[in-house]
Amino acid sequence: MPAVTFDIVWPDGSQDQFYSPSTVVHDYFQVGQGYALADFVHRSQTALTLASKRVEQRYGRPCSLALRQLQRVEQKASIFMDQPNAQVTILANDH
Repeated sequence: MPAVTFDIVWPDGSQDQFYSPSTVVHDYFQVGQGYALADFVHRSQTALTLASKRVEQRYGRPCSLALRQLQRVEQKASIFMDQPNAQVTILANDH
């Protein structure tokens, strides 16, 4: 199962990199695209949960690393939730 990382820019200009155990994230994020913060969180929840489930189907247990990445996304996003028009931009998702 090919793993990928995806690089993002948060609303404050800081950058982060997240891991997915599956290329399913390619279905949810386009490089160069900006997403409203809530949409980005929702897409991350969907993509990383699906990635974890793919691991579970193959190896018999969910991917704890993918679920921890989702927690990181949610925690960092909570900092910006009160900012109107907060956006997250995808820098890369093909590592």
